[in-house]
Amino acid sequence: MRIRYVLPVVAVASALLLTGCVDNSGSGSGSDSGSSTSNAYGVKKDDSLAKTLPSDIQKAGVLKVGMDATYAPNEYKNASGKPIGWDVDLANAIGAKLGVKMNYTISKFDNIIPSITGGRYDLGVSSFTDTTEREKQVDFVNYYNAGILWASQKGKTIDPDNACGLKVAVEAGTYEDTDEIPAKSKKCTENGKAAIQVFKYDGQDQATNALVLGQVDAMSADSPITEYAISKQKDKIQKAGETFDIAPYGIAVDKGSKLTNVIKNALQSLIDDGSYTKILTKWGVDDGAVTKAEVNAASKN
Repeated sequence: MRIRYVLPVVAVASALLLTGCVDNSGSGSGSDSGSSTSNAYGVKKDDSLAKTLPSDIQKAGVLKVGMDATYAPNEYKNASGKPIGWDVDLANAIGAKLGVKMNYTISKFDNIIPSITGGRYDLGVSSFTDTTEREKQVDFVNYYNAGILWASQKGKTIDPDNACGLKVAVEAGTYEDTDEIPAKSKKCTENGKAAIQVFKYDGQDQATNALVLGQVDAMSADSPITEYAISKQKDKIQKAGETFDIAPYGIAVDKGSKLTNVIKNALQSLIDDGSYTKILTKWGVDDGAVTKAEVNAASKN
């Protein structure tokens, strides 16, 4: 999931939301979803790592996390409105390793990074793709590699590299919206063909529903999100092409914060003890697993 800068242009029926009959939209200022101490994977506190936390966080015993919970299976809401998903499980495991609670605030995606730099959140856990542009504002602890995967309606063949004139749904502000589709559309117009018609939605669930309802020809999203959507609507939508443009996800931390290395080391500990693999395997997203926690991988490639 990537930085937003525009608002949605279309709304779809809430009854068809893939994540169930709950409000996944969040609010402009963020809504507090409370603290989580969930530790289903048996992660134990590492006292030596816990001691490296900034003193104010050690004293509070809490890490404040901003999240846009509309991106199943990475992060979304259950029927009670609480955040769930493999990103949530991983964040909870990091908290368990450090001996702190994770206090989630559900927020608009484009509010998360400004809230980190403004001191409201300690972390942003929301499927952020690490880019050099974003690294100007925050640091990223890299924990996963995801690509882009398109989907089309069942039985309809769509080629992502030949989509001129088609209607394509994206979540507003994602890399697919800001980079991928504009680049493809520009090639279309440069070759005298019709531009791609981009339909921008405030949440990925809405973009997926637009495809299910036949309001668009295709959708473009991060590979684990598209694969999950297809698994839930396999009678209605299908893969369109293969995964491409693989890039790292990162947990966002304030630029230059001492917390960055603490989160990196906690993640590496989870990788080393096997908890990380257990989490990804449970959710069926282990294809994008990493073996080493890094910081700001985008600027190193």
